[in-house]
Amino acid sequence: MREPGATVTLSMVVRNEEKRYLRRMLGFYRDIIDAAVIIDDASEDRTAEVCREVLEGVPLTLLSLPESLFGNEYVLRQYAWNETVKTNPDWILSLDADEIFEDSFAAQIEGMVRLKEQDAVYFRLYDMWNETHYRDDAYWRAHHFYQPFLVRHRPGVEYVWRETPVHCGRFPRNIRSFPYLCHPARLKHYGWAKEEDRIAKYRRYMIHDPGARYGWKEQYDSILDPAPNLAPF
Repeated sequence: MREPGATVTLSMVVRNEEKRYLRRMLGFYRDIIDAAVIIDDASEDRTAEVCREVLEGVPLTLLSLPESLFGNEYVLRQYAWNETVKTNPDWILSLDADEIFEDSFAAQIEGMVRLKEQDAVYFRLYDMWNETHYRDDAYWRAHHFYQPFLVRHRPGVEYVWRETPVHCGRFPRNIRSFPYLCHPARLKHYGWAKEEDRIAKYRRYMIHDPGARYGWKEQYDSILDPAPNLAPF
């Protein structure tokens, strides 16, 4: 266990993750984190059981919703944030069940949680199109920019959310005013790594954002590109 002020709480939203990357992902983080808060968004499989199995021995708050909030992402993300804050965390590591840092992260996080002047740590996320390569073209450029994934909880701050059904962000939008550090550790996002997942995500966007009001139509269309440009991770 880390000293007070330097503990890490993993905050997650999960839904039907049993047969995807959940076990692998939690196995990577279980020895890195001090606690976890997981919202199970009305899963229809053994997602909750997998969380309990892999995180046995780790302080875990696991809340299962009776009905899915998946169609209104900001409500779901805000709920997860509020439940995480109730546990009085020091640092919040907000990740999805298909996001895994490169191995060096495990040792490097010790320096991050001892930061005194910065309240957020930003990383680059790589959209993996298979196990070894990530998408790299005009529509897929997340890895060129740093985004927050690790944030110090600051009690007393009034947090504000981007209230959109998709693309609302995993953190309140005003944490971007926190002083931050850009870190070189790379985050692998496996949400696009299988064809069936790409098709499912494309269909989701067509249902919840058919006019690309909250996203980028050309990027949506590019999801099903049969021969995208890939680069080795």
